[in-house]
This record gives sequence, C-alpha cells and structure tokens, in this order.
Amino acid sequence: QVQLEESGGGLVQAGGFLRLSCAVSGRTLSRYILGWFRQPPGKEREFVAALKWSGGNTDYADFVKGRFTISRDNAKNTVYLQMASLKPEDTAVYYCAANYATNLFVPSRVDYWGQGTQVTVSS
Repeated sequence: QVQLEESGGGLVQAGGFLRLSCAVSGRTLSRYILGWFRQPPGKEREFVAALKWSGGNTDYADFVKGRFTISRDNAKNTVYLQMASLKPEDTAVYYCAANYATNLFVPSRVDYWGQGTQVTVSS
C-alpha cells in the first residue's frame, strides 16, 4: 500500500507561483511512477504531469508545458509540482497519484490517490 499526502495548495493571483508537495510512504519507489492530476470545478479529472521515480523521466499535459515542473526529492520521498504563470483556468483540486510500473495518464487506471489540495487562481 502506498500513502500519498499533498500540501501546498492555496489562493494565488494570476501570474503567481505555487509549489505543491506530495509526501509518499509505504513502499520502495524504484518502480513507481508518481504524478499529478487536477479536477476543475464541474469538470473531469485530468492528467497534469508525471515522473518516473527511477531515472526521473517526466511527462506533461500540453496545457502546462513551460509553466509547471514536476520533480522529486529522493531523500524525503517527496514529489513536487512547481507551478508558475498561473491562470484562473488552473483553478482545481490537485491530486497526487501513483502507479506501479505503468503509465500515469488515465484517472481510471491510477493505483493510488492522495486526498487532494485546492488551488485557486484569482484574476
């Protein structure tokens, strides 16, 4: 079992920055893929970014490329989502997610979820 605990959400003005953190526990992460999804109000949950723990390969949704960066701290077993140039349309609940050895693109195929953290971007 993998436990994921997000933190770092909040209210920010358009153009601002936030960093989300996801503390991971319960398993050795060498074969896991960690990442972030978000669910805007009234919409479906969507993929944002993913990182392969071993090797650090990353993937991003087109709508965040160049603005968001996913990274990890091996010593702290933590994955981060650095968000810059935030837009009102980035307002959503952001969820940390983990899969064992499979891609992390489709919400229905995610093995583990965090509880979510709210990000609100004001115009």
